[in-house]
Amino acid sequence: MKKIFYKVLFAIILLVQNNITAQVSTLTTAIPFELISPDARSGGLGDMGVATSPDAYSQHHNAAKLAFGESQFTVGVNYTPWLRNLTNDVFLGNVTFTNKLNERSAWAASLTYFSLGTIELTDNTGLATGSENPNDLSFDVSYALKLNDGISMAVTMRYLRSDLSIRVIDDSDLQTINTFAVDLGAYYQSEELNYGDFNGRWRAGMSIANIGPKVELTVGGRQSFIPTNMRLGGGFDFILDDLSTIKSSIEFTKLLVPTPQRDIDGDGILEGKDNDVDFFTGIFQSFGDAPDGFSEELEEFTWSLGAEYEYDKTFAFRLGYFNESETKGARRFFTLGAGFKFKSSKIDVSYLLNSSDVNNPLENTLRFSISFDFGDLFEEF
Repeated sequence: MKKIFYKVLFAIILLVQNNITAQVSTLTTAIPFELISPDARSGGLGDMGVATSPDAYSQHHNAAKLAFGESQFTVGVNYTPWLRNLTNDVFLGNVTFTNKLNERSAWAASLTYFSLGTIELTDNTGLATGSENPNDLSFDVSYALKLNDGISMAVTMRYLRSDLSIRVIDDSDLQTINTFAVDLGAYYQSEELNYGDFNGRWRAGMSIANIGPKVELTVGGRQSFIPTNMRLGGGFDFILDDLSTIKSSIEFTKLLVPTPQRDIDGDGILEGKDNDVDFFTGIFQSFGDAPDGFSEELEEFTWSLGAEYEYDKTFAFRLGYFNESETKGARRFFTLGAGFKFKSSKIDVSYLLNSSDVNNPLENTLRFSISFDFGDLFEEF
């Protein structure tokens, strides 16, 4: 009885992490916290970041942007409350350090920690048997290099640990996950060009994140994919004068994991490709294995729109929108954000406005990030 209770509790935790809906075609993975944007600037722009201008949290979204940073050293700290409507001890925290070595290269390291709070455990009679603090974490190290004045590439090595096990159960088959993954990224930033009444700058970015082996959530259980994903984005900066700039961006994201087979016609026959494949095969299979064909493959892309008004590099106001197909999770929300710079420090805040029937864990929540720039400056333009 007690074992069943704890397994139900564990299942609820996984449902919270994956934000699973009733749609049977929703894609789910192990260690899903890696899909959460760790910073408030991205949170104000519809959770995008692969092609936005470089900042303290570039490593998470697209490490190739690090090579275009302006400060020699940057430290970023972020705190994101999670499920604030239900509890006050679930959160995502992130600390990032960036070092720009010279005009062409940079490296960064970061630690991300996702806590599911303290869970008080009892037996079937209601007696306390202890407590658990399920959590996930990742430690990343990245290196970015400019190939020329406008293009850079980067590689990130990542250690992932997911500890959702319940240790007080002697015969529990839940286990701690330890694994590694790799990110690849590319970024383009043009020179400032004149367009008549204003100047402009183009941006583009691409990343493939969390390339790594499958993992087992339970001892001897079926292996699950980690959240390998591809992001494509672009943007344009409207440089109105020496003080005012409007930065517009768009981003598309797709999970590079196979789509589960399912019975579409109700005849008991599963359609689609077998998803019991290795992670490398799964990446390529994910582009053409949807049971309902190409139209369903398109539904597996999420997209975001964002705009940022920046004044004198001291104040920024942000708007964003995120969209996901109703059959793949149905997340839709608007975002608001602002940023303030005081000498070498920056503070960013963001707020999410849900526009879907699906509950969002960040509803009614303010997200905060703070970063510090110090050392020499590398002026790009």
